[in-house]
Amino acid sequence: MKPIRKAVFPVGGLGTRFLPATKAIPKEMLPVVDKPLIQYAVEEAREAGIEEMIFVTGRGKSAIEDHFDIAYELETTMADRGKANDAIAGTRFRPGDVAYVRQQEPIGLGHAVWCARHIVGDEPFAIFLADELMIGEPGCMKQMVDAYHQTEGNIVCGYEVPADQTHNYGIVDPGEENGPLVEVKGLVEKPAQGSAPSNLMIPGRYILQPEVMRVLEDQERGAGNEIQLTDAMAQMIGDQPFHAYRFGGRRFDCGSKSGFINANIALALDHDDIADDVRAFVATL
Repeated sequence: MKPIRKAVFPVGGLGTRFLPATKAIPKEMLPVVDKPLIQYAVEEAREAGIEEMIFVTGRGKSAIEDHFDIAYELETTMADRGKANDAIAGTRFRPGDVAYVRQQEPIGLGHAVWCARHIVGDEPFAIFLADELMIGEPGCMKQMVDAYHQTEGNIVCGYEVPADQTHNYGIVDPGEENGPLVEVKGLVEKPAQGSAPSNLMIPGRYILQPEVMRVLEDQERGAGNEIQLTDAMAQMIGDQPFHAYRFGGRRFDCGSKSGFINANIALALDHDDIADDVRAFVATL
């Protein structure tokens, strides 16, 4: 069994739902309390034992590269003032632990993942959508990697949503269940209301075998005239083991304004230094 050493972060999107905030700042750099979204995803990957981070970027995304680089002026100034650098200690990569690939045109998640094919090589790999903020103990990907060691094959995160919301998501058609592991018989993209095969949606965490790259190579455009990762995964079901891992932690859809605000409030209440002030303020609204 090959370990999960590499992770792909598709961060080339335009972030139009957050304009004008994202006109000059990548949406992945929007902060939840005191850390940008992309850092939460990277920390989740590190906890899971992932060694190499592959960012699939686009124009205007240089702030992500800068965030994970050395900031000599900032670090020197803080050191001269006797301030600890703990707050930025997790924002550095060791040489060789990070790679950046440019997605020249935004034509879908499947295309973004395919852009990383040469760096992924012939290894299973993880995928993180940074605007899906997953909070758990241990983290979502750590739980998925542990499950992968039992099943091999492909694993997607599964998250239960109310039945009246299933039409908004890609939904798992489930088979046999073994604790949190659910066999995936099929994937249904945004089923019509009342027709979903389950209430288990896929919230942006994946462990996939490298064969998905060969499927994406010839993948035709699907919904939204884009190359969809869901379509490629659907072709692999039946040829390789395919499971969903039912995640029981918290999920925040930070690709939406309401989800982003909810995440800030919820995680602020986890910070002892500001929780009381935030709780008191919310009570006055």
